[in-house]
Order: sequence, then structure tokens, then C-alpha cells
Amino acid sequence: MAKPADKMLKKTTGAILVLFCFLGGIDASAETVSIPYNELTLTGELTLSEGRSLNDGVILMTHGTLGHGKMETLSDLQAVFAERGWNSLSITLSLDRNRRQGFYPCRTRHTHQHTDALDEISAWIDWLKSKGATNVVLLGHSRGGNQTAWFAAERPDPSVSHVVLLAPTTWSLGKAIKDYADRYEKLLDRVIAKAEKAIAEGRGGQTIEYMSLLYCPCTDATPKSFLSYHKPDPRFHTPNLLPQIKVPTLVIAGSADKVVTDLPEAVPPLAAKSKSLSFTLIDDADHFFRDLYAEDIADAMEALFSR
Repeated sequence: MAKPADKMLKKTTGAILVLFCFLGGIDASAETVSIPYNELTLTGELTLSEGRSLNDGVILMTHGTLGHGKMETLSDLQAVFAERGWNSLSITLSLDRNRRQGFYPCRTRHTHQHTDALDEISAWIDWLKSKGATNVVLLGHSRGGNQTAWFAAERPDPSVSHVVLLAPTTWSLGKAIKDYADRYEKLLDRVIAKAEKAIAEGRGGQTIEYMSLLYCPCTDATPKSFLSYHKPDPRFHTPNLLPQIKVPTLVIAGSADKVVTDLPEAVPPLAAKSKSLSFTLIDDADHFFRDLYAEDIADAMEALFSR
């Protein structure tokens, strides 16, 4: 185990490397790419390490709740990955909006669904394969970690070689009910019943006003959108999906994470029973792995790739 001084030196060196990369000292090709998808255009941030092409493989990255592909967590990782010779593509989920950028505003009508991400991950994999990629590593953060695990468990693709989940979301019915009541002072089962009634009456695509969804209080949302995020489903609990993933999988948690707190208890027992699942706890990292914890993530990924 590294001494505290060694760890500080490592993080200081990592800071220089990340800064050096952003200033152009480490050659990497970065561009915004887009693909057609249904009636929308999806966008992503593609970074190719110096001298590399998609034939050398790529890490396909999915962000968390209502986020985007340029979030600090993901952009920091892309810089570190480029320094290590790894290509990466950080996608922005459409959330049913064309060429979406930035965080999804709560005031915007919600028509997107949780599992839309699986279709979009699939579309990006197809695009990567059309460009010559045969080795794809799936990486997801937070809700994107759950969506990535869901995809890997239920839609295995031969091009996917590894899965990396950063603080993937967990779920329990009791906690979901309590959190919704604490945040919005509403009973979740009653709102679910209201949404289900609307769908039964053929109004699943119509807006229900002043509905509280995800982190958005009193927003406008369709019943289908609401139910996709809030109707009980054991697959929202990422550990339930892990035994179904057939490729080497790494779950990474931060010891200071206040958002997803139960991974250190839930995942190691599963890893002990599996040859393909591993778990890493990064000391002092919070949910977003700020302050150069991207280096620690990359270290853990190198260990995964060497297995």
C-alpha cells in the first residue's frame, strides 16, 4: 500500500499530466462527433490518443442523471486516458432532445425514459464498429453506470471486452419511497397510480403538469417518462445486474460518496463469487471523483485490463 507521501506525489504528478494534456503538451485528437438516431442527432466527444485510431480500441463513456458528456468527471478521465494511450468517446444522451448540450433543465418537458440510454449506447457501438473499432470498453458513471450495466447484462455485444462502473446507482423500494416523500412531500405510490391510470386511458404520451421527477420538483412530464424512472424495478439496483454480465467488470466506489453509499457492502460479496467481477474503493473520493481521482480510476482500469 502506498504511503501518504507517495500518494500525494502521485496525485501531484497526475495534476501536471492532466494540465499538460489540456495545454497541448500531450498530443491527442479531440473532436465533437455526431450520428443520426431516429429523428434526432446524437453527439459525443471523441478523443484519440497520439498515434492511435479506433482500431486500437475505445472507451465508450455514459454520464449520470440529466448530465452530459462534457461533465468534469468525464472530461478529466478523457485527459488521463489520452495520456495513457487510450481512446475515448464521451456521449451525451439525447433525453429526447436534438443535439442536446449541457445539463437538462428541469423546466423542460420530460419525455425521455431511463432505458432510452440502452438504445443510444447500442447506436454508438454500431457507429464505432463502422469506424473500425472491434474492442469497446463500456464505462458509466452514476445513473449512467446503471444504464451501462443494464445494457451489458441484457444486450451483450461481441465488441464489448470490459465494463467499468463508477459509483453506479443502487435502489430499494423502501428507500425510493422515503426519498420521494422527503424530497417532495408526496406519496410515490399515489403518483405512480396516477401515471398508470393515464396510460391505461391512452394518455401515456400526454403531459402531466407539476409532476416531480428525478431531481426536478413540479416539472412537466409524460406518464411514460415518470414511470420509467420511478416505477419499481429490481434492475435499478446495479448489483442485481452484475451476475448477468459475462465480460470482465470493474465497479469503483469512493469512500466519501454521499450519493451512492452502499456499494462497499453490496458488491464485494458478489465479486468473491465471480472470476470476472472486481471491486475497487478509492479512499476519500466523493461521488464525482474530483481532485485528480481520475488517476486512481485509470490505475484500477489498468489492473482490470491486465487480467
